[in-house]
Amino acid sequence: MSSKLRTVSNIGIMGFGAFGRLMARHLQPHIALRIHDPQRPPVADGAGKGLSPATAAEVAACDLVILAVPVPAIADAIAALRPHLRTGTVVLDVGSVKIGPAQALLEGLPAHVGIVGTHPLFGPQSARDGLAGLKIALCPIRGGATPRIAAFLRHVLKLKVIVTTADAHDREVAMVQGLTHLIAKILVQMEPLPRRMTTASFDLLMQATEMVRYDAPNVFMAIERANPHAKAVRDRFFDLAEEMRAFLERGHEAAETEAGEASQQACDPGASIQRLPASA
Repeated sequence: MSSKLRTVSNIGIMGFGAFGRLMARHLQPHIALRIHDPQRPPVADGAGKGLSPATAAEVAACDLVILAVPVPAIADAIAALRPHLRTGTVVLDVGSVKIGPAQALLEGLPAHVGIVGTHPLFGPQSARDGLAGLKIALCPIRGGATPRIAAFLRHVLKLKVIVTTADAHDREVAMVQGLTHLIAKILVQMEPLPRRMTTASFDLLMQATEMVRYDAPNVFMAIERANPHAKAVRDRFFDLAEEMRAFLERGHEAAETEAGEASQQACDPGASIQRLPASA
């Protein structure tokens, strides 16, 4: 194990869905793992080869515990772990939103447990060629484990680490993921889409859609509903879409008129001043 994280001798993972399996595959060469997921035990999946299922208590006894469960399941995971967590253990979550989970972890975990919120800014599709160069956000919540974890992620897994706050994370991700997943969902509903006569820009749009197409429904709902900043982004997007619809429906003549007015203002700065109300 890297000396950057030498105090961690084992990692427990709660949840062995698609992302839990991805983590296990990349962590297993470096450190001993214990996996708890009654619905998807590691022996039931090829990604779990060489791993044995563990109880919640056995996972909680690890030095580092990762909650790889959907955001709505975090409260249940906390309840299962809480009686068994040792002093100095660090608990991480990997949810797509951070404000709500951070509050739940602070309120639900004992004071002797460190907490770091994380959001790997990738998934099984975007990480299919490896982790090197991909991004992960870290949100320090309680305790001083963040620098050691960041060092391991940078130097061993070769990830780009962004240290931020839960609120700053959710503000940016509301647009970054909120719009991407929203547009992808709409495009999927518009299928069949052209695959033969396509432009480079359309191909890139389809690549982005394919990266999130098979995400679990709870991921989409967490991104759009559990992030307190997502609704404002969605509302602005839909408002601008409606403005564009109205602009297009006014027709070619209206577009030329508006373009002419914009050109006139650019050539004559005084034109916009003349249109100001007298009180201005």
